[in-house]
Amino acid sequence: MKILIKSALIIDPQSKYHQKKMDILVEKGKIQKIKKSIKIDNKNKITEYKHKNLHVSPGWFDIHVNFCEPGYEEKETILTGSNAAIKGGFTGVMLMPNTKPYIDNKGMLEFIKNISKRNILDIHVAGNITKNCEGNDIVEMYDMYNSGCKAFTDDKNSLSRNDVMKIAMLYSRDADFLIMNYACDTSLAKGHMNEGEISTKLGLKGIPSVAEEIMVDRDLNLCKYTNSKLHLSYISTKESVNKIKKAKSLGLKVSSDVTIHNLFLTEDLIKNFDTRYKVSPPLRTKIDNSSLINGLKNDVIDIISSDHTPINEEYKKTEFDNAENGIIGLESAFGLLGKHIIHKIGISKLIEKISINPRKILNIEEVIIEEGREANMTLFDPDVEWLFNEEDIKSKSKNTPFVGEKLKGKALAVINNGELEIC
Repeated sequence: MKILIKSALIIDPQSKYHQKKMDILVEKGKIQKIKKSIKIDNKNKITEYKHKNLHVSPGWFDIHVNFCEPGYEEKETILTGSNAAIKGGFTGVMLMPNTKPYIDNKGMLEFIKNISKRNILDIHVAGNITKNCEGNDIVEMYDMYNSGCKAFTDDKNSLSRNDVMKIAMLYSRDADFLIMNYACDTSLAKGHMNEGEISTKLGLKGIPSVAEEIMVDRDLNLCKYTNSKLHLSYISTKESVNKIKKAKSLGLKVSSDVTIHNLFLTEDLIKNFDTRYKVSPPLRTKIDNSSLINGLKNDVIDIISSDHTPINEEYKKTEFDNAENGIIGLESAFGLLGKHIIHKIGISKLIEKISINPRKILNIEEVIIEEGREANMTLFDPDVEWLFNEEDIKSKSKNTPFVGEKLKGKALAVINNGELEIC
């Protein structure tokens, strides 16, 4: 398939064409030409893509998504999750191992990979750190790594045992995979929202910021002791940002991510017991929001993720104490970033956080917009305003507070593995 992209502003800090408006010719899955103007004699054999204010970047990658299959297909399947990712402009995702059975062995990993084959969407699979995600016995990491597993995590089941975390990090040091941990001291995090004045007024048990920060300290100390790589997931507090900043300045091999909603939503939205805003980690304060955004600007935080978490309606529309945590985020991701974040960190920095850094940190083959490279690109308009409606949701679940909201910036199409698909 031949694809000609006309007059697109290239946003790729790795490329010599960064911030240049160019034509791009894609043929047989590769970028054949990048020039100011490309003319084709036989237009019948080519798909031409034009759009006012067209931008193109390396294909977006979400490091935290839940597609729920196998075990929870009523929430999401790999097919519906893939459709949601493509609708949102993503060409790659990494599935969290929150399935039943868990992805805690080579057989399950290969099973998920076999049913995850979607030509235009690159699907990577994270394995559990511990068997049955129980936090005790380490999985056969080398077997899973040799089967293509790039990262290990028990995701929202924070790994609390120090000895288990130490062993996992030592294993990772001797191979080329990543240990990811959600920093959360579960003995302190038995609440339902951020601990503070609002939780007290509402009579809800709170989750203090120190529950995260204590575990950040623990993980950073083990990272230093084992001289290994560490990725801290779902950072949400000002003090966590400060701790990671200090660790990076000391040369520790640490990276981190933040979810989109934790960048601009706050605990104030819980005042009416609206369960749509119940997430983990909880929504914090404006001070935390500002620190997280500064962390992105200063490269303390490396990645932005959607933390796409489908939940059945009956488990959201219930009492706040009983409601499950999570928001679906793939379809609305870029529109929310365009509305709330781009003007604060700049579009080039944003592309680093949603495209370049996730692949770099996972040691996945880099994607660069240059001649001779594989064509893996997202086409988008960062300035278009649009109304996010339920019809835009391709996920099987609808748990999002953003339906009916005007967003800014939209994915238009994705190109990957020799195919073009309109978002």
